Amino acid sequence: MAKYNDIDMKKWKEYGDILTETLWIFDKRDNSGMHKGNYHGNFVPQIPNQLFRRYTKKGDWILDPFAGGGTSLIEAKNLERNSIGIELSKETISLIDESVFNEEDNPVCKIVNGDSKTIDVEKILSKENINKVQFVIFHPPYWDIIKFTDHKDDLSNTETIDEFLDSFEKVIDNTCKVLEKNRYCALVMGDKYANSEIVPLGYHCMNLFLKKEYKLKAILVKNFEETKGKANQKSLWRYRALSSDFFIFKHEYIFIFKKVR
Repeated sequence: MAKYNDIDMKKWKEYGDILTETLWIFDKRDNSGMHKGNYHGNFVPQIPNQLFRRYTKKGDWILDPFAGGGTSLIEAKNLERNSIGIELSKETISLIDESVFNEEDNPVCKIVNGDSKTIDVEKILSKENINKVQFVIFHPPYWDIIKFTDHKDDLSNTETIDEFLDSFEKVIDNTCKVLEKNRYCALVMGDKYANSEIVPLGYHCMNLFLKKEYKLKAILVKNFEETKGKANQKSLWRYRALSSDFFIFKHEYIFIFKKVR
């Protein structure tokens, strides 16, 4: 058994639902239990489910610096992992079902309002009598594609890609300092199209981790059929693509990194 997960290799054939290939295809979003799809920035629960089962154990601590609608926190709770989320917007936090958070629950499932670039993460962990987490999951805004809030510190409000990357790098530095050595973190990130060309946000952000000498363990591609912005507009987007020189985005990247320093 690997030290970083609960997989029993003597029963490896029983884990057929754990993905081991680099293309992840999900028919639809899992909206079961406490999961909801009412927040625009939600990602599909299947992503944290796969990552947490592969790279964490029951009782481990997971940190989400962009908690959003609470998808990763809910999935961590379902899998008996402790979790702490940080979310800049109080309004977004209010959208999460209050039953997700219960002080008497085991495992711990908490969300803190604050800016992940500057919040005192070590102080947050000390309240739980821990000093390290075993996994960090990043699902930041895709620069200015969607404006999530009017907050000046919201990454979706940065004016340039350099400003966006500088802000995201500060988040990495502030949160991954509490990631235990030889454990893992994941970045879920897509690309954008602007001024008639691809802006490879995913790879720009990936390079921030490589610059800090994290080991790149995987580049996964997850497909999606629809987003709220493109729902019921498949024909229109196909027409636009055929009449021009671009292709329709149906992917996001999931980068897996190992902290070795």
